[in-house]
Amino acid sequence: MPNPYFQLLFNQSQMDTLRLKFTDETFAGKILNEISISISGERLTVKDIIEARVYAEVEDYNQRLPEIYRGLVQPKDAEVALNGFRVKPKIKVDAEKQLYTALDAFQKNGFFVIIDNVQAESLDDEVMLNNDSTVSFVKLTPLVGG
Repeated sequence: MPNPYFQLLFNQSQMDTLRLKFTDETFAGKILNEISISISGERLTVKDIIEARVYAEVEDYNQRLPEIYRGLVQPKDAEVALNGFRVKPKIKVDAEKQLYTALDAFQKNGFFVIIDNVQAESLDDEVMLNNDSTVSFVKLTPLVGG
């Protein structure tokens, strides 16, 4: 399924598009991964942010099919590797399963989302974002998905 946020980008002006920096961090604050994603709108829910991130990283992986998947959720049947997850060669990752696992993990405190130094409490929390906003994902446990 295509990322709905990417589709919206084509229909909106550049003024409505933000380039956000997402980082994966340890509880101690060490940055493990950093990606930038274009996202439409300034006011989004935490669920929208997680969804945009998961769809973007899955879309990027599925287009290139590198040896290592660097994403929020470990795909099913993938092995933990240095700086990511080793997926079986030429196997595409299912974005819907990854999203479901990520949303479930957030609700079960598998990871925290910190937006502009404020911890998100709920998937329904709405936040105002700008091009200087930072979104950090602090993983507490490995997240295994689809």
